[in-house]
Amino acid sequence: MCPRFTGKPAESFEFKEIIYEKKDWVATVTINRPHVFNSYSTLTLQEMTAAFKDATWDDGVAVIVLTGAGEKAFCTGGDVKEYAEDYTVKPRDYWKWMGIFVEAHDTLRNCGKPVIAKINGIVAGGGNEWNMACDLAVMVEGASIQQVGTMVGSVAAGGATQWLPIMVGDRRAREILFLCEPIPADKCLDWGLVNYVVPRDQLDTKVDELCQKLINKFPECTRYTKQQTNFWKDLAWSSTIGHARDWLALHFASVEPYEGMKAFVEKRPKDYIGLRQKAAEGGSSEFLYGPYTQGCSSCGAKGIPDNFEFCGVCGAKLG
Repeated sequence: MCPRFTGKPAESFEFKEIIYEKKDWVATVTINRPHVFNSYSTLTLQEMTAAFKDATWDDGVAVIVLTGAGEKAFCTGGDVKEYAEDYTVKPRDYWKWMGIFVEAHDTLRNCGKPVIAKINGIVAGGGNEWNMACDLAVMVEGASIQQVGTMVGSVAAGGATQWLPIMVGDRRAREILFLCEPIPADKCLDWGLVNYVVPRDQLDTKVDELCQKLINKFPECTRYTKQQTNFWKDLAWSSTIGHARDWLALHFASVEPYEGMKAFVEKRPKDYIGLRQKAAEGGSSEFLYGPYTQGCSSCGAKGIPDNFEFCGVCGAKLG
């Protein structure tokens, strides 16, 4: 046995934001942030990558199950508080963060083993991208799936814009992405976002049943079947994810993510119409206080926002 490519005991990992378990040919990764509806932070993604890599290398693992802690949420995407505090201040750091996000997704999608999304509650934003990255999905009754990008000042280009048209068709994908409305469990099943919808008290049983069926298949044939069926997802992903990474990072310097994410954190309505009104009136909806067009005749400062009445350097009145 090659020591380089063997798994380690699950309990040897000192994870803080996920729970990692391995038993009876099944590795279970649980996002353990129920206090924020299992949204993922930078650390969460790094820990998920480590767990996925271990499960990939461990020949004692035949199936991976991905789920969330508690009964309220499977995963609700990235931690918007982290986005608002960090990436609206340093947009370039979002580009770095997305490298971590992409690595986590690539590790799971290329693990060579079937992955089951055990959907125990709400799925929102990037949570659905994790659901779609899995091979099969079992959803509890009463749960829902919702994309939220255009509601919070982002674009769901971390898998949703790429994979929804493949999974549910073009028109349904546009409905999900543009309207950002929750899709109830029965509709998720009908549209092919999940394979099964079950009562909560049957969720564990159904997932275990699928695991047993997958365990009793040839591993090499399963691995290549996964690789082949990944083709369209991989094509859409690899053709767009680098562009998405760059555009989203640059986008964090504009007013839409600032307004959307600050409003989310501050629990207030987002001013969608205010931004539209600025543009309709010939103003700038891309900058918080207008484009950097003014200069100060007193101190010589340049690049002062158009809406400023006083110089932010010396305090002199402008214009």
